Amino acid sequence: MTTASRISAGEAIGSIVAIVFGLVFVLVNSGGLASPWPVAIRVAGAVVAAGLFVLLARRGKPEGGAGTTFFDRSQFRWIVLAEVVALFGGLFVINGVLGHGEAGVAWIAVVVGVHFLAMGRAFRLARFLTLGGVMTALGVAGFVLAFAGAGAAMIGLVSGVLSGVALFAVALYTLTR
Repeated sequence: MTTASRISAGEAIGSIVAIVFGLVFVLVNSGGLASPWPVAIRVAGAVVAAGLFVLLARRGKPEGGAGTTFFDRSQFRWIVLAEVVALFGGLFVINGVLGHGEAGVAWIAVVVGVHFLAMGRAFRLARFLTLGGVMTALGVAGFVLAFAGAGAAMIGLVSGVLSGVALFAVALYTLTR
């Protein structure tokens, strides 16, 4: 039995993507913190992700089919292609040329944030614009921290873990509206 109206197929897929990548951001970027924080943050992230999946399941089978999403549109494909090129090209420069691997997660947050800004504009989704702005700002904050001499753990917390929290937040918003 569902407790809220059904959501669209696109909202369901988007929520799954946000939950999974939110958890990845949290798990991968919390490890450098002092004990007991990595375990506490990872457990909290897993609990939040599980709770979001429960909310998703309670919404019932999504309305419409896969054809009701924007994933098959050329705009989506071009945005994702640009994202992949920017991610790998930027990481090559940051890690290989500049030798500042600690700033890699900041770059990832910026690129994913800009990706959501483009998606929000292309598909008129305010929540993507908000998420994109937040993730881009968290990425920029990570670069500021890196160039100020902060360690990888702090950069990972700000640009990585908090980006995961932002992804969880947009999934929660989508699943509870």
